[in-house]
Amino acid sequence: MEMGRSMSLLQMMVNEGLVPCGEEEMKRRNAIDKLKKIVVEWVKTVTYQRGLPKKYLKFASGTILTYGSYGLGVYNSESDIDALCVGPYFATIAEDFFIVLHNMLASRPEVSEIHCVKDARVPLMRFKFDGISIDLPYARLKVISIPENVDVFNPFFLKNIDDTSWKSLSGVRANRSILHLVPNIEVFQAVLRCIKLWAKRRGVYTNLLGFFGGIHLAVLSAFICQRHPSASLSALILLFFKIFALWPWPTPVILQDQIARPLIPTDKVSWMPIQLPCSPYEFCHSNITRSTFYKIRNEFLRGHMLTKDMFSPDFDWNILFEPFPYARRYGLFVKIFLSASDKDELGDWVGWVKSRFRCLLVKLEELLGFCDPNPTEYVDTDASEPNVTFYWGLPTGRADLIKADLVEEYFLKSVDNGLNHNSTTGTMKLSIVKEYQLPKKAQSVCERKHTKPSWRVVDGNRKKTPSQSKYKPHCANDYLPTSENPKYPRAGG
Repeated sequence: MEMGRSMSLLQMMVNEGLVPCGEEEMKRRNAIDKLKKIVVEWVKTVTYQRGLPKKYLKFASGTILTYGSYGLGVYNSESDIDALCVGPYFATIAEDFFIVLHNMLASRPEVSEIHCVKDARVPLMRFKFDGISIDLPYARLKVISIPENVDVFNPFFLKNIDDTSWKSLSGVRANRSILHLVPNIEVFQAVLRCIKLWAKRRGVYTNLLGFFGGIHLAVLSAFICQRHPSASLSALILLFFKIFALWPWPTPVILQDQIARPLIPTDKVSWMPIQLPCSPYEFCHSNITRSTFYKIRNEFLRGHMLTKDMFSPDFDWNILFEPFPYARRYGLFVKIFLSASDKDELGDWVGWVKSRFRCLLVKLEELLGFCDPNPTEYVDTDASEPNVTFYWGLPTGRADLIKADLVEEYFLKSVDNGLNHNSTTGTMKLSIVKEYQLPKKAQSVCERKHTKPSWRVVDGNRKKTPSQSKYKPHCANDYLPTSENPKYPRAGG
């Protein structure tokens, strides 16, 4: 019966489209290969522009390292790719990455919807490559040449790198540590696929809204696989909910790697601390608040109550993955309406406001004691301008304790704080609505699949800058070398 439960769960993952086919794998592999070639050409372009010695043109190079769901092998047809661009010491993020590489990518026919996210905790470029969404942060190492499969744990490459590069590298380092530490990669991947589907359906997935991100769920899944290396898939899912429903938070979750348990300063303790597996002193970045901790813990308990009856004749996996019923659970919602003059500007505006959502969540907790931020992004079809709308669940019958205009004024101050005044901005409107005022799509239990809206559109009439005519091509015959000695060694063969 246990093996039967495991097989039915695997079949469910296939039916949900969570297991990629060979065509999907090839499509992503080709996109990464093309992107690597562009990055190598970009490094040589920057080498020429910097006036570095001619011999650098031969050796200077960069590469692309994947991480996230693609790096862990748990992506599906709707997943984006987290890809890290790694470059040499002389290629800066402000000029060379966000300007030169941006223009080179924008000129490519495979690339669309490209824009820069410079104010994020980890700055990156976001675009589509052959229709695949890609998030591309940047890390530069104190070397001239980056090997294609650079060892991100080698102290030689990590010496004296800047803070932004260190943060950008942490995703790759964490992924590779997890794959090294789990006893069976295929079993771990199956567990993680299931847990991610559960988290998305139950509304506890999206780090910016105070819930889990991909790295949190990956570490929790790896932790269960480590502790029970011979258990079946169905048994591991049962154990996942049993262990974390009863976990004594804020005791941190730490993967076993013969690393001494770190001392956590009291001011650093989060509600659910989860250690990054690549470092004994760093923890996964978390936005969890009192409300989201309560929601996550309740979902762990619900999962435990359901899966402990796994071997009863009428057990059904679909109940575990049933979408969270926001409209049935809450009678009151705060509506967050974000709009901009066109779809091009809306993406940047929504991304910036979402990065400040934790401030709004904490304020609503102060006023009402609880708030459940639904991660699903809706579109208000009654509005004329492009928009994205959120509906967050509030305690029923407490509308008299909150004035939407005052909360909106408070949150706008947080949104304005740190905003580059040269950046594109939009409008925001907060209001309190009741369950019957929700749009039909929000009144339904939940969307069956968690998808990201496509905010940006490509203007076919817009001129693209031809990067290869603007920048010196790789065959620079008239290149004049300098007499400078290289400050940094060349890495790789």
